[in-house]
Amino acid sequence: MPRFINMDFMRKFKIKLFGDGADLKVMKELYDAKLISGFTTNPTLMRNAGVTNYEAFAKSALEMFPDVPISFEVFSDDFTAMEKEARKISRWGDNVYTKIPITNTKGESSLNLIKKLSAEGLKLNITAILTIDQVKGVSNAVSDSTPSIVSVFAGRIADTGRDPVPVMKSSYAILKQKKHSELLWASSRELFNIMQAEDCGCHIITVTNEILKKLKMLDKDLNELSLDTVKMFYNDAKSMGYNL
Repeated sequence: MPRFINMDFMRKFKIKLFGDGADLKVMKELYDAKLISGFTTNPTLMRNAGVTNYEAFAKSALEMFPDVPISFEVFSDDFTAMEKEARKISRWGDNVYTKIPITNTKGESSLNLIKKLSAEGLKLNITAILTIDQVKGVSNAVSDSTPSIVSVFAGRIADTGRDPVPVMKSSYAILKQKKHSELLWASSRELFNIMQAEDCGCHIITVTNEILKKLKMLDKDLNELSLDTVKMFYNDAKSMGYNL
């Protein structure tokens, strides 16, 4: 089990942690530690991880993680091509969620495609959502009987200087009548986001490996942390030979 994992966390919170990345080695470590309940990926994460063959990566991941949800994203900008890709991705496994962006790069809504695919039983992860109106549109589009994940990018909302918490609480209120839809807090920036997401009623939060490493800090005594910080500054200055 990775040394950074604080298993007390699992007893404190109901929210599900989804690993966010495309490094199979790291994904396997988290899976084996039984810390996460699923994975999300996207083309940017795959590029950053050096993935060159999308389908080969996806099938390797599904072979390694056959019993947890994994989201793979379409990458076309044309809705006809997007639909073709979504259908292909959905056939890769029963635990696959196909990620559909809320719009294409021209700002054209994907809701018609989302409605069509969800009605046909495809599990979808609707991504890149940042507004309450977008959440309302998705709530109306997804089928009541088909599982779906609604990914609201709380971290990107915060990047604009806005508090994402009211948006996430409103999103939960909108989606709570959709018994097969789960609200996901996306683009996490810090450990505290897990607590915020839990308080907002989110079912899932995506977390990077860097955030998971901070689990060892959970509930750490602040006086102890203060002393650790002073020691860090002192040791770094000493190691560089600074003097006045």
